[in-house]
Amino acid sequence: MLRCWCLAGLLLACAAAEPPLRWEPRCRQQLRHLRDGGGIAARLPPRLEGRWVSTGCEVRPGPEFLTRSYLFYANRLFKAHQFYYWDPSCRDPSYSLVIKGKLRLRQASWITRGATEADYHLHKVGIVFHSQKAMREVASWINQTSGVGCGGFLPPGRSWAPGALYELLSTKGERDCTAALGFAMHELSLVRVETRFQPLPQPQQSGSRLVEELYLGDIHTEWGERLHYRPTGYQRPMQSAVHHVHPCPACGIIYRADEHHPPILPPRAPLPMRLGGSWVSAHCEVRPAVLFLTRFFTFHGSNHTWEGYYYHYSDPLCKQPTFTIYASGHYTPGIPSSKVQGGTELAFRVTQARVTPMDTVTVMMLNSSEPGSCGLTSSWSVGVEQDITPTNGCLALGIKLPHTEFELFSTEQDAQERRLLYIGERPTDGSSPDSPDKRPTSYQAPLVQCAAAPEEFSTYLSLKYSGKKDANGNEALKPLPVAFLLFIALLFLRWD
Repeated sequence: MLRCWCLAGLLLACAAAEPPLRWEPRCRQQLRHLRDGGGIAARLPPRLEGRWVSTGCEVRPGPEFLTRSYLFYANRLFKAHQFYYWDPSCRDPSYSLVIKGKLRLRQASWITRGATEADYHLHKVGIVFHSQKAMREVASWINQTSGVGCGGFLPPGRSWAPGALYELLSTKGERDCTAALGFAMHELSLVRVETRFQPLPQPQQSGSRLVEELYLGDIHTEWGERLHYRPTGYQRPMQSAVHHVHPCPACGIIYRADEHHPPILPPRAPLPMRLGGSWVSAHCEVRPAVLFLTRFFTFHGSNHTWEGYYYHYSDPLCKQPTFTIYASGHYTPGIPSSKVQGGTELAFRVTQARVTPMDTVTVMMLNSSEPGSCGLTSSWSVGVEQDITPTNGCLALGIKLPHTEFELFSTEQDAQERRLLYIGERPTDGSSPDSPDKRPTSYQAPLVQCAAAPEEFSTYLSLKYSGKKDANGNEALKPLPVAFLLFIALLFLRWD
């Protein structure tokens, strides 16, 4: 089968070629970068001193929209701000929490490789309301709880006092009214700090700048479990207020905020939900239950089909592969989410899948699986792909075919003008969102678009044409000589 070659993002179409997006240089380059560890180093033990801030509006299960600003002192004390909003752009604040306590780092995690376990103790939690509506809503939650001293936390009809700080938790007063908000700081029990270098944006500039990211424990996707859940994965990372990516419009705004002056992030132009194209992980991703992976998806908008690769690893830098899953199927047209503002609801049908074991441990597991439950019995070997569609999936890997998942998607453009795709967060308990009531209300780490859809290639200049004026004096396109196209193709063939 012929291949499809690209030069500087210009498409050279080939008859009977594989899907051109799969061979787009930017996708290949990013996948290679991820396999090389992404240029990431981890600090062990992590150094937390200083301020860490969100890089944008975050979405937690519920949904909850928030930004965070955490300050860690050298004496192990910390002061954290969590700013909550009504909207997914974090422009309409609801209330702010100010949290004070003490954190003690312990040992390397036995469960999540690369993480450090920690103990924390809360001293005080206060809340500031930013509207009468927020005050009335939160007060109704708290007044219904049975916590000691929480009944009548705020009398009905109490007028909103801008800037007033109300105490939710105090170790001295033995009051804890935080449960009604689903509040817990268990995220502090799992910590990881990563460093990397960001190339300077201007071509004439040489060198790079240091970027530090703080990963804290994930939030359980079930509201009723979040107060007791001990994290095994991470939520969206915060970045050092000193060493963060550039540009980062939100970083400075959040850094300067406090509980009385919540950050109002810059407005974002809504992006249409155009899935067409190829999307790849920005970094090694971590799932609860200790799963490390990277993802690569291609969506064909013309016929609503999709295909994806899930590369699984045994280490937090995604350098030690264990197995790869290829899956494909089709998806429904999206509709705006009625539950998560700014999100789009879709249903994904998985109809085919293939598995490639990449280490001996996985091979042994697959060869020991029940006959007829995962490919050909006792036929697995390292690096050899096998179709698991005839056995309706692979029981050992938890794959069932055919299979439908009810998903939540969202797209946005970051400050570096990259198009990002957010796919719904997987249930923390390891189950599948296989019914509408299990549809996600928050998102996984974003994927970065590395190739546009074929129907969007009109925004690029085709290699088959060069400009000339048409009858109306406008820029037109004329074919390049066929010999020139063949010459370019031969160059690429030799180069590969």
